[in-house]
Amino acid sequence: MTASLLATKFFVPPPRLKAVERADLSRRLSEGLLLGDGFARKLTLVSAPPGFGKTSLVSAWIAALPVGRAWLSLDEKDNDPARFLAYVVSAFQNAEPGLGAWVLDALEVPQPPSLETLLTRLVNDLAETSGKLILVLDDYHTVNSPSVDEILSFLIDNLPPRIHMVLVTREDPGLPLARYRARGQMIEIRAKDLKFLYAEVDDFFRRVMEIDLAESDIAALEARTEGWAAGLQFAALALQGNRDKHAEAEFIASFTGSHRFVLDYLVEEVLLQRSEAVQKFLLVTSCLGRFCGALCDAVLESPAGTGRETLEALDRANLFLVPLDGERRWYRYHHLFAELLEQRLFSVPTPSCPDPSLIHARASAWFEDNDFIVESFRHAAASGDVIRTEALIEDSRMPVHTREATMEVVGWLTALPDAVKNQRPSLWVKSATFSLLSGLTTGVEERLQAAESALRGKEDRELLLFGQISTARATLALSQYHIEDVKVHARRALELLDDYSPAFRLAALWDLGMAHHFAGDRAEARRILE
Repeated sequence: MTASLLATKFFVPPPRLKAVERADLSRRLSEGLLLGDGFARKLTLVSAPPGFGKTSLVSAWIAALPVGRAWLSLDEKDNDPARFLAYVVSAFQNAEPGLGAWVLDALEVPQPPSLETLLTRLVNDLAETSGKLILVLDDYHTVNSPSVDEILSFLIDNLPPRIHMVLVTREDPGLPLARYRARGQMIEIRAKDLKFLYAEVDDFFRRVMEIDLAESDIAALEARTEGWAAGLQFAALALQGNRDKHAEAEFIASFTGSHRFVLDYLVEEVLLQRSEAVQKFLLVTSCLGRFCGALCDAVLESPAGTGRETLEALDRANLFLVPLDGERRWYRYHHLFAELLEQRLFSVPTPSCPDPSLIHARASAWFEDNDFIVESFRHAAASGDVIRTEALIEDSRMPVHTREATMEVVGWLTALPDAVKNQRPSLWVKSATFSLLSGLTTGVEERLQAAESALRGKEDRELLLFGQISTARATLALSQYHIEDVKVHARRALELLDDYSPAFRLAALWDLGMAHHFAGDRAEARRILE
């Protein structure tokens, strides 16, 4: 079998001539690793999505360690247990010739001994090594065989002190990681650890790629890529040779997951590697912003618990999923990945995927049922359901006292076509009212006039809306210290508003009371405000 093994699978990837030095990560990996003539722990796990620089980090790290080194790059063919074991033994032999020779010979016979016998013999041979030795298994995610997982688990459980194992993978292996973690036998490096920090992004562009960018551009690219090494590389490739600073700034501002380099990489390396069911899940949930299992069940109309199970599987698979809380209940996607998925959802319709407007409508209903009223509003607006969105604005749970919420409402109302607001004049009134709540006065009078124009001929039937218009005018006049105008509009509002509009009546009374206060009539102001 050894003659048929591919020699290049044992080559350690050479370090790049110019690369960003990940000194902090290397120190973290080395800290407390060596103990006497052996290792203090059994396993190093480097697990993150593609393009985060896992292999580059590990190859540079082990090159600086005063230990023997063995490397094995795995692929799909290594799911065969005998083949996997043969490659592992051969990798060890590259570092220490003759180690495990009996195991390799036994694998050649027509009826080899049991795996337990072979593994026991290998462990005994490893125990006799004279020096410290690290074995790196790169691309372990390509192996999905429980039998291979059992082989590796046996080896890790029984590793002699002089042997250390390093797993480099895009997704967590089927090993008892919790046990290793609890016993202090493992150190983990995750995507959050591998993200490039500002100083590293700056070093990458200026020194490695020789692209001189402004500090603001460096910060923008760090934020857009979230420190993803491959994303930074794609941005650098697109920027190379470009000496037009204006064009550079425009590119950086527009750099998204739909850029052709990012798009091709994520589609080929991530999306198309997943089952159709997972692809559908990713596409449908891409427009949700943040999501939890129950929300995913709602938008996909899946049995309860399915979304949670899928998210846990995606989390283990390091599929560009970012946990938003310590309990790993809420998640979002990496920005560039989310942009890719959403772009494909809208531009490459999949028969099995609901229409985006339906996805948003289902999300809005779920968020409303669970008292997330602002997010319910956002998704209702995205669904295009004007009637439902307006109803959510009027919901008593809408936090109109916060500028963030009111500005979102103003943004939606401003973006609505005038024709839509003319059909529903209450939207003109809300646009003016929420602008005032946000401290914005420009354009308020014009919106109130547009509402009156749309209501022409309905003065006797729409007393409530005319009362709201007068309240808004009183508030606008108060902001401009037009005291007599405040009194006129506030009194008109109080005449028109009935007891079913307590919020607007209260606002009109406040405006009228403050007008008397500013006019020096403190007694009347006190009477009104009390």
